[in-house]
Amino acid sequence: MVMTQHPIPATATFLGAAGNRLVADVFGDGGSPVLLLHGGGQTRHAWHKTAQAIARKGHVAYALDQRGHGDSDWVASGAYAFSDFAADVKLIAAELARRSGAKPIAIGASLGGIAALLAEGESERDKGAHVFSALVLVDITPRVDQTGVAKVLGFMRAHASDGFSSIAEAAQAVADYLPQRPRPKCNEGLKKNLRLSPDGRWRWHWDPRFLNGPRAAGADRQRLEASLVEAARHIQIPALLVRGGSSELVKEAHAKEFLELVPHADYVDVSGARHMVVGDRNDHFSAAVLSFIERLSLAE
Repeated sequence: MVMTQHPIPATATFLGAAGNRLVADVFGDGGSPVLLLHGGGQTRHAWHKTAQAIARKGHVAYALDQRGHGDSDWVASGAYAFSDFAADVKLIAAELARRSGAKPIAIGASLGGIAALLAEGESERDKGAHVFSALVLVDITPRVDQTGVAKVLGFMRAHASDGFSSIAEAAQAVADYLPQRPRPKCNEGLKKNLRLSPDGRWRWHWDPRFLNGPRAAGADRQRLEASLVEAARHIQIPALLVRGGSSELVKEAHAKEFLELVPHADYVDVSGARHMVVGDRNDHFSAAVLSFIERLSLAE
């Protein structure tokens, strides 16, 4: 049965591994849970259209602000290693399973995909237990192009400290970085990714220590790659890799390696999309994800 979704999503809160408060938008009135995990520097609002589509198909979509992002707590200790995000994800998945009686499907973009892959792979390796019922990785693989990583991080760091004088200035920075994406007619939506600081400047809605703190994400890239490769080798649940056809990070060789590590995984290449697949081609992305979820339902 297709469920209707509220025009305005409900809000749910969870506790992370550091006792940190995590905020999620909830789309849907009933059905199995789907956990949506955004990329670094993004917020839960990146998933709005996809979450609505998932809810219309009879599931409950939880679009989460991960630690240090959006309306979720900044962690006092500055703990933003990928393993810290994975620890949060494990707790949330367990809570969703407790509430609904079913393990969630995890859909993770970039940072979110890394957290979900680590959570699932390490649990299967260490405990022989599943965290999720299925896993969707959005333009992220254990190894990625480091030039592309540097470009993404360069954009994130460019205004992390000084911010912007106005939302229009922030919108121009985004347009310069994503010239292939049509500019929205209104900049109001961008407000959800910004916060107004006491000095009157607009800054991105994430803790700068995520990149520059004492326990920053991706500080030891070599160790991270080894952990992700090991995690991927242990994935046994249904999996899907969605790659942006013009991705700066995930090249065809990286996708091929992932499919060798997880040979049962499905793979979709979204033409015309770069690393920000969800925003670049949301219609194609959502269709691929919904098709995967529908196949899972039919297989039950």
